[in-house]
Amino acid sequence: MSTPKRYTITAALPYTNGPIHIGHLAGVYVPADIYSRYLKMRGEDVVFVCGSDEHGVPITIKAKKEGVSPQDVVDKYDGIIRQSFQDFGIEFDNYSRTSGKTHHKTASEFFKKLYEEGKFIEEVTEQLYDDEAQQFLADRFVLGTCPKCGNEESYGDQCEKCGTSHNATDLINPKSAITGNIPVLKETRHWFLPLDQYEPWLKEWILEGHKKNWKSNVYGQCKSWIDDGLRPRAVTRDLDWGIPVPVEGGDGKVLYVWFDAPIGYISATKEWAEKENKDWEPYWKDEDTKLVHFIGKDNIVFHCIIFPAMLKAEGSYILPDNVPANEFLNLEGNKLSTSKNWAVWLHEYLEDFPGKEDVLRYVLTANAPETKDNDFTWKDFQQRNNSELVAIFGNFINRVAVLTHKYYDGKVPAAAELKEIDEQTLAELKAYPAVIASSIEKYRFREAQAEMMNVARLGNKYLADEEPWKTFKTDAERTKTVMYVALQIAAALATLSKPFLPFTSGKLNKMLNLEGANFDWNDISSEKALLEEGHQIAKAELLFSKVEDAEIEKQLEKLEATKKANAAEVEAAEPQKEIATFEDFTKMDLRVGTIVEAEKMPKTKKLLILKVDTGIDTRTIVSGIAESFKPEDIVGKKVTVLVNLAPRKLRGTMSEGMILMTENVDGKLVFVNPDEENVKSGKIIS
Repeated sequence: MSTPKRYTITAALPYTNGPIHIGHLAGVYVPADIYSRYLKMRGEDVVFVCGSDEHGVPITIKAKKEGVSPQDVVDKYDGIIRQSFQDFGIEFDNYSRTSGKTHHKTASEFFKKLYEEGKFIEEVTEQLYDDEAQQFLADRFVLGTCPKCGNEESYGDQCEKCGTSHNATDLINPKSAITGNIPVLKETRHWFLPLDQYEPWLKEWILEGHKKNWKSNVYGQCKSWIDDGLRPRAVTRDLDWGIPVPVEGGDGKVLYVWFDAPIGYISATKEWAEKENKDWEPYWKDEDTKLVHFIGKDNIVFHCIIFPAMLKAEGSYILPDNVPANEFLNLEGNKLSTSKNWAVWLHEYLEDFPGKEDVLRYVLTANAPETKDNDFTWKDFQQRNNSELVAIFGNFINRVAVLTHKYYDGKVPAAAELKEIDEQTLAELKAYPAVIASSIEKYRFREAQAEMMNVARLGNKYLADEEPWKTFKTDAERTKTVMYVALQIAAALATLSKPFLPFTSGKLNKMLNLEGANFDWNDISSEKALLEEGHQIAKAELLFSKVEDAEIEKQLEKLEATKKANAAEVEAAEPQKEIATFEDFTKMDLRVGTIVEAEKMPKTKKLLILKVDTGIDTRTIVSGIAESFKPEDIVGKKVTVLVNLAPRKLRGTMSEGMILMTENVDGKLVFVNPDEENVKSGKIIS
C-alpha cells in the first residue's frame, strides 16, 4: 500500500497478572509509540490502540494464590500498567480493557457470526481433567515435558524454552498445576477454528505476498508453522473467568483468551471512535487503511496466522499490512523473568531515576532487539546517557542557548552572508527528516534514532569548526550567522526528537519558546526558518544530567540480591511429592551410562542426539540440553539414565531413555552424576 488514507496501529495487550518491565517497553510499546508519533507529526490520520488483556488462566492462578477474585487482580495491575505507560509517554489514543462491556459485546458478536455461518468445527474431545479439583484443566493449569525439546516444565499451550505451541494432551507426563495430580482424560464439547482450511490462503498471503516486506524473524516463524501443517484450534475453554460462549451448549465455557484478546483491538477502536464522534469501521474495514501490529516474538503466530484467519473467516475486515515483531531483551546477560524478579520494573525505575524517562526510552531504542535477542546492562545505560545524551545532544543545546543569551540577550540574531559551510550545513539539516522517516517507515527504529542523534552531532561539529566564541571579538557579523544556523539546528532537534524523546522535546520547545509553533515533520525541510530573527528564547536549561557510578552500583547490587535470593530458593528443598510405594520405585531402572557420541539435532536450538552406553546396550537418547553443553564437551561423560522409559519419537528421532538433570544455584543445567571412580556403565542405581 503506497499511500494509505489512514493508519490503525495496535500494540500487544499487556497481560494483567503483573506490572510491566523494560522488556515490554523495548519490544513493543516504545517502537509503536515512535511510529504513531511520527505519523501524526506528518499529519496522517492515525488511531493507536491498546488495552489490558484481562482473561485467561494465569489470572485465575494469581487470584487463587493471593486469595482474591480475578477481578481484584486485573483491577490492581490495570492501574499499575496504565500509570507506567503514562509515565513513559506512551501516547495511546485509547487504552481499553477486555473486561469492559464494549469488548464483551464485540467479541460475542464476532463469535456468533462465525458460529452462525458455520465457520467453526464443533467436536466432543477428550481433555485433561483433575478429579480432585473437579475441573477441566486449561492449558496453563497443566505442566509436563515438551514433546519437541524435552523441557520438563512446559505449559499445556506453549513451551517457554523452545517457543513451540502445542495442546495440553501432547505433553509427556502431564500433571495438574492445581493439585499436582496426574490428570485423566474426560470428554467435553468445544468449538474449533479449522486453521488447516486456511492453510492454502495463508501460504499465498504470507509466504508469497509478504516475503519481501516482513521482517525475517516474523516471516521465518510463520513459514515454519505453515510448513509444519496447521491444525484446528479450540476457540472455547471450560472456565468460569472470561467471556461466556454466547450460543446453545456454551454453559460453563468461555471464549479462549487467544480468541478474545486480539478482538480487543477492534473494541478499543470502537470506544475511541465513540468518544471522538467518528465512524470506527473505516479503520478496520477500508482497504485504504494500513493496519500494523506491534508485538513481541512470542505473539507472532497469533497475529500473523490465527488472528488473520479469524478476520478472513469473518469476511469484512482488512488484514495487517505489517507485523514488525521484535525479539527478546535480556538483562545483564540473563533472560528477563517475572517469576524470578529478574527485571527492571518501570514503576521502580522512576523511583531511582526521577525525570529520566527519556533516558530509558533512548537506551531501550538504541538496544532494541529488532532482529535478534539483545542485552540491557546498567553500564551501557550509564555510558549512553553520559557519552551520548549529555555529551552530544545536551551539550549542543546548552552551548547554543548559553551563547545566544550571552551575546544577544536570548534573541535570534540576523544572519549575514551565508558561506558555503553554512549552506552545506543547512542543506544537510533539511535532508535529515527524509532520512529518519525512511528508517521509521521500515521499522528500523534503532537506525532512525541514531540518525536523529546525528543532527546533534552535526550541530556540535559546526560549532567546533566555526568557533563563534572566538569570532565574537573579531567578526561580529560572522558570529551572528553561525549562531543563527546553530539555532536552526536546535529548533529542528526539538521536532525530530519528539517521537523518540517526547519529554526532552517538550523541554527543548519550551526553552526555545516554540510551544505554540506546532511544527510538523515537513517544516524542517522547507525554506522557511524555524526561528526567525529577533525570536526570544528562554534561559538555558540542562536537558540531561550525568548518571554517577554510585547510582549504577546500587542497581547492580539490587540485581545481585535478586540472584542470591533466587539461589537460596533453588537450594531450598522442594516439597515432598506424593507417597510412592516400594513397588513404584522398583519399576524404574536407573543405571550408570557413558555418553559415547553427541551431536546437535538439525534445525533445533535445544536438542542433542546422544549415543549412550548403558552397559546393556548402546542406545539413542534425545536430550534438550544443547544450549547448556557443547557436544564435544560431554563425550565420555558418565550420566544417570532411566533406561526403561517408554521410547518416544522427538523430531523424527526415537529416544530410548532419559538423562537425569538438575540445576545449580545459578539456574544452569548440570548432570545428576554417579560417583565416577571405578563405576562402570550398566551399574544399577538403587
